[in-house]
Formats: sequence, structure tokens, C-alpha cells
Amino acid sequence: MTVRQLFVTTALPYANGNFHIGHIMEYIQADIWVRYQRMQGQRVYFVCADDAHGAPIMIAAQKAGITPQQFVANIAKGRQPYLDGFHIAFDNWHSTDGPENHELAQQIYLDLQAAGLIERRTIEQYFDPEKEMFLPDRFIKGECPKCASSDQYGDSCENCGAVYSPTDLLHPRSTLSGATPVLKSSEHFFFKLSHPKCVDYLKAWTQDGKLQSEVANKVKEWFTPNEAGLTGLSDWDISRDAPYFGIEIPNAPGKYFYVWLDAPVGYLASLKNYFAKGGPAARGESRSFEDFMTSPDVEQYHFIGKDITYFHTLFWPAMLHFSHRKTPNNIFVHGFITVSGEKMSKSRGTGIDPLKYLSIGMNPEWLRYYMAAKLNARVEDVDFNPDDFVARVNADLVGKYINIASRSAGFIGKLFDHRLGALSEEGGGLVAKLQAQAASIAQGFEEREFAKVMREIMLLADQVNAFVDLHKPWEAAKKPELREELWSTCSTCIECFRLLSLYLKPVLPQLVSEVETFLGVAPLCFEDAATTLGAGREIGNYKHLMQRVDTAMLDKLFESDAALVPAVGAAKTSNTSNTAVRQDPIAKTTAASDPLAPGGEAIAAEIGIDEFSKIDLRIALITACEAVQGSNKLLRLTLDVGEDNTRQVLSGIAKHYTAADLVGQLTVVVANLAPRQMKFGTSEGMVLAASHAHEKDHPGVFVLTPWPGAKPGMRIH
Repeated sequence: MTVRQLFVTTALPYANGNFHIGHIMEYIQADIWVRYQRMQGQRVYFVCADDAHGAPIMIAAQKAGITPQQFVANIAKGRQPYLDGFHIAFDNWHSTDGPENHELAQQIYLDLQAAGLIERRTIEQYFDPEKEMFLPDRFIKGECPKCASSDQYGDSCENCGAVYSPTDLLHPRSTLSGATPVLKSSEHFFFKLSHPKCVDYLKAWTQDGKLQSEVANKVKEWFTPNEAGLTGLSDWDISRDAPYFGIEIPNAPGKYFYVWLDAPVGYLASLKNYFAKGGPAARGESRSFEDFMTSPDVEQYHFIGKDITYFHTLFWPAMLHFSHRKTPNNIFVHGFITVSGEKMSKSRGTGIDPLKYLSIGMNPEWLRYYMAAKLNARVEDVDFNPDDFVARVNADLVGKYINIASRSAGFIGKLFDHRLGALSEEGGGLVAKLQAQAASIAQGFEEREFAKVMREIMLLADQVNAFVDLHKPWEAAKKPELREELWSTCSTCIECFRLLSLYLKPVLPQLVSEVETFLGVAPLCFEDAATTLGAGREIGNYKHLMQRVDTAMLDKLFESDAALVPAVGAAKTSNTSNTAVRQDPIAKTTAASDPLAPGGEAIAAEIGIDEFSKIDLRIALITACEAVQGSNKLLRLTLDVGEDNTRQVLSGIAKHYTAADLVGQLTVVVANLAPRQMKFGTSEGMVLAASHAHEKDHPGVFVLTPWPGAKPGMRIH
């Protein structure tokens, strides 16, 4: 099989702020596709960079009293925690202010000039009379000349997608001073996008089946002739006047490239920087950067948002083609991300801060899975709905996928010395069904139909769980005559779990790495779908791989940052308000010393809401109860906690309760307590009960019971 050579990028984030959730969504989408390709044995170079130039950064740096370079460097320092936190594995991260980008941008310009596509013109440009500077497009706002939408920037309309000149805006104003700008003359440089050879090339390039149908149709609109019979493509002003933070135009003192000319060149510059650092050579690439980028076997792909389609499907391929460089094989365009159907807004509490998501302990792979379950190859917006997020992660990842291992691995370890057994005909058939889906799942990943792939994988997980429910290993374990069937059933589950893990690996890289360690296998690749672990294979001790989403975390995620700041000067604050709570040392001393005080013991050391939220308390139905032979303290409880299988809990309440007292009653259980191996068996949780510290003086243990109407599996908040 020929190994594909893939050059993959995401849109360059502007270096004037931290990543937002839209960046993370795009990076996750690209990262999943890249990881899939690598699992297929393809060689992928995945790079990005900070978009470092332009007037906004220059002005922000001036306000901060530092140089633009220092400003960008400060932003760059904060990038890695986001990327590492969400397991986004770029090979290289660079800056458009790097020397590679200066060199490449200037050379591309000179090549376009040699091709006759650069023209000098004297134009009238908006000038801020109060700030005494020419205004970049993004510092002019007004009404769109095409659809009349208000508050639009000077270069394009976010409402209708129209691209225009700042002088076309209706009712323009300077965003720096609020003043009405005035027109002044200045010589500028234009890329002649309206030239017939550009138009002909772009018509062919954009309509040859590369682009998504929605994108190709949208681009076609931009070729529609206007009333004068001229093409809808306009020549592109690629220059800006000093003062400006950017790359100087060759042989044009005081003139700089407009940031949108050098920004996409940053894709090439980052790759060139990676070559210079020896990254490709260490991976077996013997060609130079120049040879690599001229080779016909190299494929080039860009993941971008729909708001920058015009630049990437018209200017960018035209710049590359007419400077005699490789053009992209495809531009993968995605929609925006909304929260509960609304555009993100910090003031309305509908924004998601990615770093806050990580800092409060939310699993990054919850978000990776949720994004994958929503993303497809079309240009559709993705909505983050908190209730849907909880349901998908808890039901799919934990309830279906992880549940397969948790229902079988323990039996393999305890009863079969951690070794897999032979599969029955039925079990082998189930494994074969999962193997047969490898090609379909691979195709879905290749075509970026991630939502379809996740549905397909979860349907397979449903079949495995149905197999478990049919054979009931928890019951077979009690019957020695069913020992071989139990071994085959659990071995089938582990074989299926490995296949499901393989299919989910591009989405859940960290979790599947833990699965690989548990199974004792090399990093999983797609070709491994055709194999099995086989009878006699030893596996490791199973440790629970993923917790369920705690809704308290989501509440905190959308909580106003101001609510997280404690009252100034308060020695202690409550968990629900910023009201100071007075500490009373006398009261604490009394509780600690008086054996008749409530509870008979001091209140434990204070904890925060974060620590408490880690405890998952659930309503449980006691479906069976029996005395533990050899113990006068323990009862063996069988609990329905709303899961697909029941749990066994050993509880030291035999002196206070009989089976008749407990069977059929509801109680409360600590559901996420790690299973404990005891002398008389494994206890999978803890039933809550109240007692006095000085039981001799206050005899009695009282198992907690909820009010009528509670159901097994309900979460206690």
C-alpha cells in the first residue's frame, strides 16, 4: 500500500487573545482526522501558527506599553495548556512573524508581480482625523452596502458574506475614536483577482468537486457578473500604510502586506520551520521543504471556519497557483459553535472557556467525544447543549462503551487468572460483526462524517451489551457448571471492547492509551481490526476508565467568573454565597469534647464544593440480601443503581438489620467508590448509614432511605 503524504493545517488564530471554544472545536475536528490517518499508516505533517500581524495587535501592544513582538510572545506562552489539555497533537506551532514567513510572503509577492498580477493604484482611503492614521478595514464599521446590516467591518459582512472596500460602507465610523473618517489619497498595491486568467482558473478550481457542495455553490455566487457585466471578483488591496505591524513589501518603503496576504503563507512557513528543526527527517522524510512542497504525491488540506471561506477558496489558491506553488487538495469548511442554540456570549453566560473547562476537572475527552458526535462533512453549526452533553457522554461512553469492560474484566481477573478463553460460536460471530464494520468506520473518518461514525460505533456497543444481558455473567459466576460459558462470554466482551476502542481511538486518544496498557497491546492501528487477542492472552488488572459527567461541573462551567471570587476579608465563605461565615471556636470545642453532642464527634475539616462534587451519590434499590458466611457483621447486598447490571456491596450492618428488613427498600450508595477486594468478596460501592460515634451509649445504625418517588439511579445533588 502506498503511504500518503499529508500536509494538514487549521486556521491560524489571531494572536490578540486566548483560544475560545470555536478554536478548540476546529482543532479537535482536525486532530481526529489526523489521528485516523496516522492509524492507517499515512505520514501526516500537522502544523499551525499564531497570526501575529496587523493593526489590532500593534494598537493593543501600544496600550500595554510593550512591543508587538512581546505582545504576541505573551499570547503564545498561553497556547500549550489548551493544546495539551484537549490532546491536540500539532507537530509544529510557529508564528507569522517568523523569518520563514517574511521570506516566503515576499517571494510569493515577487512571483505574482512577475506574473503581471500586481498593480499600483492611488486610492482614497479612510483616515481617522483624531488618531491621525489611516484606518485598517477592521477599525472601520458601518452598514453593509449589500444587505444594510449594521455594525459590519470595513472588509466583509458577517451577515451576508459580501466582501467590499471600506469606502463602500454606509455611515462609516472609526472604532478607535468614534469619529467619522475622512478620505485621503495613498498609493496601494493590488492583486488583480479580476484578471481573466485568475477568474478562469478559480472557476475551474472551485467547481471541480474538491470543495463541499455548499461551499462550491457559495463560491459560484461570487463569480456572478454585476450590472455592468463584470465578474463579481474584485481586485484585492494587499497593502497597508505605516505605521503597521507586518511584513514590508519589497522595494516599497513605508508599505506593508495586509495581514490576510501573509497569514495563510504562515501555513507554509510553519511547515518550513518544522523541516528546519529536523522534525520530518526524524520521521524518515529525506526531501527538503522545497522538494516536499513541489512533489505531486503531497496532499495539502486546510480546516477552516465558514467566515473565512472567501480568502481560502479564492485568494489563497490564486496566490499559490500564479506563484507556481502547489494548491490545496481541499479546504474543509465547518460551521460555528453555539450554546443551547444561542451565539456564544460571555455576558449572557453562554460562552464556554476551554481553560475553565479543564481547570474545574472536566474530562477533555468528554468534549472530544461530544464534538465528534455532532460534527459532519457539511457546513453546519454545532450546538453545545448541556443536557445533551451529559446524556451523550454518560449514556454512550460510560453506559455503553466503558460498561462492556467493567461488566467482564473483573471476572477474567478473579476467576480465570487474567487470561482470555476460547470464544463460543455465538461470541465469535459477534466479534466478526464488529470486525466487518472496520471499512465503513474508516470511510466515515476519511470523509469527516464523525457523527455517523459515532452512531455506528454505539450501535455496535448496543449489540455487545445485549449479548451480555442475554448471558448474564453476574449470575453465571454463581454457578460452577456455567464456568466455561462465563469465560467465553467475558472473553467475547474483552475482544469486542478492544475493537470498539480501536474505532474510538482517533477521538479518545488518552483513554485508549490506557486501554492498550490494560490489554497489554501495542498502539492500535486500523489493520488490527482484522485480528483478535486470542485464547490464552493475558490482560492486566482493570481500573475504571472514565467517570460520568457531574452536572455540578456544568453549573460551574457556566457560572459567572465573578461568582467564583470570595468576599474580600472573609475568613471563610459558604459554598453558595459570598457571605462571610463567623468561625466559633467555642462551639467546635464543645462538639469535640461532649460525647452527648450531636453525632458524638467534631465536624470534619471543611472541604470545598469541588471535593464534594467528586462523590457520586445514587439512589439504589436493594433487590437481594443475604448473610455472609463466616462473618457475623457483614450482609451481602445486591443493588440496582440504575445501571445495566446490579452491584454487590458488603455492608457491616448484620447486627442491626435482617434480609427481610432490607429487600425491596431504597437506600443511598456511594456509586463511584473504587471496588474493594475484601476477605469475603468484592464490594462495589458503599451504602450510607448514620450512627453515633459512641455507639455504646447510643446504640443503633440507621440505613439512609429516600422519600417515596425516588427511583434507582437518581443522582443526589
